[in-house]
Amino acid sequence: MQQSIMGQVALVTGAAHRVGKAIAFELARRGAHQVVHYHASKPETVEQTLSELRALGVQASAIQADISQLSGVEAVFNHVVERFGKLNILVNSASIFQKRTLDEVTSEEWDETMRVNLKAPFMCTQAAAKLMRHNDPIGGVIVNILDRGSVSPWPEFAHHGISKAGLFMLTKTAAVSYAPHIRVNGVIPGPVMKPDYLSDQDWVAAGNRTLLKRVGFAEDVARAVAYLVEEDYLTGVTIPVNGGRNLT
Repeated sequence: MQQSIMGQVALVTGAAHRVGKAIAFELARRGAHQVVHYHASKPETVEQTLSELRALGVQASAIQADISQLSGVEAVFNHVVERFGKLNILVNSASIFQKRTLDEVTSEEWDETMRVNLKAPFMCTQAAAKLMRHNDPIGGVIVNILDRGSVSPWPEFAHHGISKAGLFMLTKTAAVSYAPHIRVNGVIPGPVMKPDYLSDQDWVAAGNRTLLKRVGFAEDVARAVAYLVEEDYLTGVTIPVNGGRNLT
């Protein structure tokens, strides 16, 4: 059964730019008010995002915080409560992405990646669940943004993939732990937004490695997130949005 999210409150981490921003906008177009979390984005970028969200007819508020630290998570969720008094949707989108082989990863890089990509979603999931348990009768929904390293080895991005594999298992564990009141799902994007380190030619080649022979868009991921939020008989599910790249 499809559940309307009109008037619900969504928190998307890392929502000021790239895929996180696309997700926030897709949920806003469907009527969900937005809490935009950001860490290092420029203030003018955040203000532009808020202005564009409000133009869609929803309320939007921003909070700057380092959610790899417990104090940052507490600041974000205190802001949610003060601004809206409830939370219905959490999307764990914020992450860092370093290209390193296993031999190249330093101890400091490992720790930072695990804090941002795994510990932060874990702490946000705990905090969100505490709020969502008060939402009767609809509960809440959590969606985690994963990647190919979640489900298969990715040697060029060793510590990143390992952190996302942990997030994949957090998704499953939280789905079991918080059922039936809170649903937890994941999305595994493929080549949907060109990273800075790739040339245009390499980006086209990445698309050609998919079954559909093309790259996708951040909006493809955003629609998958919205689907997982609205379809209320889905939990513990991960959807690959990658043009069939997982089969090649």
